[in-house]
Formats: sequence, C-alpha cells, structure tokens
Amino acid sequence: MTVLDRITTALPRGTAFVGIGTALLGGANYVHLAAAGHSLSVDDMASFSVLWTVVASVGLGLFFPVEQEVTRVVAARVVAGDGALPVLRRGAVLAGGLLAVVLVPLALFAGPLADVFFHGDRSLVLALGGAFTALAVAHLTRGVLAGLGRFEVYGLQLGLDGLLRIVLSVALALAGVTSSFVFAAVMTAAPLVAVLVTLPPVLRGARSGSTAEWRELIEHLGLLVGSTLLAQVLVNVAVVSTKLIATDDSALVAALLSALVLARVPLFAFGAFQASLLAGLSTAQAEGDTRGYRRLLLRASAMTAGLGAAFGVGAVALGPVLLPVLFNSPDVLGPLDFVWLSLGTTLYMLAMVLGQALLTSGAARQQLMAWIVGTAALVAVTLCPLELRSRVEIAYAVGSLAVVTVMTLVLRSRVVYRSVHSSE
Repeated sequence: MTVLDRITTALPRGTAFVGIGTALLGGANYVHLAAAGHSLSVDDMASFSVLWTVVASVGLGLFFPVEQEVTRVVAARVVAGDGALPVLRRGAVLAGGLLAVVLVPLALFAGPLADVFFHGDRSLVLALGGAFTALAVAHLTRGVLAGLGRFEVYGLQLGLDGLLRIVLSVALALAGVTSSFVFAAVMTAAPLVAVLVTLPPVLRGARSGSTAEWRELIEHLGLLVGSTLLAQVLVNVAVVSTKLIATDDSALVAALLSALVLARVPLFAFGAFQASLLAGLSTAQAEGDTRGYRRLLLRASAMTAGLGAAFGVGAVALGPVLLPVLFNSPDVLGPLDFVWLSLGTTLYMLAMVLGQALLTSGAARQQLMAWIVGTAALVAVTLCPLELRSRVEIAYAVGSLAVVTVMTLVLRSRVVYRSVHSSE
C-alpha cells in the first residue's frame, strides 16, 4: 500500500470517529445558545453572546495552535518510532504559559472589562477565565491524541463535551435559571469533565521518548498564534464590533450571534476532518510523499467548498425563519444577511484548509501574512459608510476572500511547483 493510500484511507476513518464527536459538540452549541436565549433577558443574552464569542475567538486562537503544533510534532515522532511523553510535558508548560497571559489581565482589569462587554457583571469575567482554562487543557490533550492517530478517543472527548453541554444547559433552562453566569459556567465544566474521562488513554499513549526540544514546539508558535487569533477575529468579530459600535442595540448583537452560529453549521462538520487532515499532511511531509500531499490537499479543498455551498443554500432559505424559533432571537435579519455570512463561512473554511498546508510546508510566516491582509480588508470594510449590519457581514466575506487569495498564490509556488520540503 502506498503512502497516499494509507493517508486517504486513514482520513475517512479519522473523520468518522471525530465526526460523531464534532456533531455532538456542534449540536451542543446550538442547544446551549437556544437554552440561554429562551432563559435570559435581551441584555443578559447580549452579554452572554459577547462572552461566547470571545471564548470562541481568543480562546481558540491561543490554544488551538498548541494542539496543532503538538499534533505535528507527535505525528512526526510516530513516523520516527519515538515516544510522545516529552512533547506532552513541554506542551503542558506551553499551554500554561499562554493561559497565564490571558488570566492575569482578566484579573487586573476585571472591572473595566465587565463594564465594556458585560453590562458591569464581573462574574462573567470569572466565567471567561474558567472557559479559557478548560480550552487550554482540552486542546493540549487533543493534540497528543491526534498525533498518535487515536481519533476514536479524540472523538470521545468532543462527544462527551457536547453531551454534557446539552444536558447541563437543558437542565438549567427547565429549572428556570436566569443567570448568565451559570449558563456561561457550562463552558468550563463540560470540557474539563471530558478531559478527565479521556486522560488515561492520553497518558498510556504518550510513552517515554527522546527529549523534546523547545524549538520543535515554539519555532513557529508565535506566527501560528498570530494567524489563529486573526482567523478567529475574522470569523467572530461581527458580534463584538456591533457591540462596540452600537452599544445600545442588544437585539442586533444577540441576533447576529445566532445568525453567525447558524451560518457556520458547516464549520462543525469541517472540524470532523480537520484534525485528521493535519495529521495526514504531517505524515506525508515527514515521509516525503509530495504527490500524496498535493492530492490530499486538493481533495480536502474540494470537500470543503462543496460542504460550504450545500449548507449555504439551506442557510439562506431557512435562516431567517429558524432564528426566532431556535434561539428566541429578535427578528431583525433576512436572507441577504445569510448570503454574506454563508459566503464568508465557505471562504473561511477554505482558508483553514490552505492554512494547514502552509503550516506543514514550512510557510508559517506566509500564513500569518495572509491573515494580516484579510484582517486589514475586514477593518477597511467595517469602517466604510454602509449600514452597520451590512458592513460587518460583508467585511466577513471580503476578509475571508482576501486570505484565500493570498494563501492560494503562496501555495502555487510552494506545493504545486516545489517539494513540500522546500525551505522558506
């Protein structure tokens, strides 16, 4: 069996395991938001929406790069027959350091942050810190599992996290809880319990090995964190920028979050093969299979474009009707809003696929540059003299298009015409 055969065979198997967990976790986000939307006041839901968005953007932006780097290094060690325990230890220190970077400012500026984003509710700043902590631990363990090819356990962690979110949020709604802090605390409790349940397989799989050099994990980490943070800003900033520009329009803030979540349904399905895609590309790069690397990248790009287009049609047709029903969202958005949000989501997913290729082909610097260009385009459109709702939605699509364009131009020279081992 060729390397390409092994990679393309492994990808669907990993997709199946992770897909089940991703489906549960993705569905849990909808249940969580729906339960909160039907339980909280409009102002409290606006605060919860901003917190949810910050967790999904800043938290993911900081700690998903740790997962990616751990996955890449562990996958390369598996090919070389080396153990992953030293990488797990280094990764734990790294995740802890990044966590301190966000927790210290939260503690020092809790009052001002609460006033600006959460209507003065400092308990939501505490909930934000708890959610960041849970993400740090979860992404570290997922990186080890993905690198080892343990996608069944990876999927179990995702699925258990999602199941707990569903059970807890529904229980809170049925009990008549009206505290935004309690609903926010679900984002801490569920992932931590899921990590504890799946920790034994992580420790068993991470056997002893040669010393892990810091440069293996941090050589491109700064570039990767910058790229991921900007990526999360691009995909989530519409809610935050609307809150900052229109401070009194809680209805639009809450509606935009619900619409973004609905339009981003394919992102949850995309996550089903994202981890196995990175592992597959890393394996191809480590084994020098340039042809298999290219074909895997093309296959992932085609699947992503088709997924985005299919879900986009449904979002445009049904989105405005579903928002008030599912999320008790204010009825202020229409089909055109979902056209821009769905287009932005499809382009954003393509950018994520191309970004994986840039990472594994040694082009982390070019990846960051692409996200800088996309963010600049987003800011330019956001500041233009259009209606607020239209400009934040169009900015999402234009920013994502700019990222895809830059990444495609870079990859044409690095992957199509040169070996994946080419240096920068």
